[in-house]
Amino acid sequence: MAELYLVRHAIAAERGPEWPDDTKRPLTHKGIARMRQVVAGLEELDVTLDLILTSPLLRARQTADLIHQGLGGATPLEETTTLAPGGAPADLIALLRSQPKVKAAALVGHEPDLGQLAAFLIGARAPFVFKKGGVCRIDFARMPPVPPGQLVWFALPKMLR
Repeated sequence: MAELYLVRHAIAAERGPEWPDDTKRPLTHKGIARMRQVVAGLEELDVTLDLILTSPLLRARQTADLIHQGLGGATPLEETTTLAPGGAPADLIALLRSQPKVKAAALVGHEPDLGQLAAFLIGARAPFVFKKGGVCRIDFARMPPVPPGQLVWFALPKMLR
């Protein structure tokens, strides 16, 4: 069995003149604090990961760092443009295909892409709607994931906190 955890980045600074480059918008203090609580919830669920993949955008990278640190700091963490806004699910599956020993991976990204990816992975017609800091787990018979997978749970951040 292989597990994929799709994670939307935590609460970030608002778009605006202070952040003209959207790729550099950081998490807020509230976002960091809440994401640490979400990660503690993942620990309570005994989530273990072989790999964390993240969008290169700062807010996603910071979220992935919090997951990495909160789950022990031993899991490899890699940035990939396939999780940046506009990435294609097929490219992500190809990337996971290059990681044959991975049995559990977290993918940290953005909306609406994560919602569309989740729907693609389970064969749903409508995309999921991820709250900031939301997480879902989709299981597959093996890695790389071959859709359709099975949705095991979809948690609002409040549920994990």
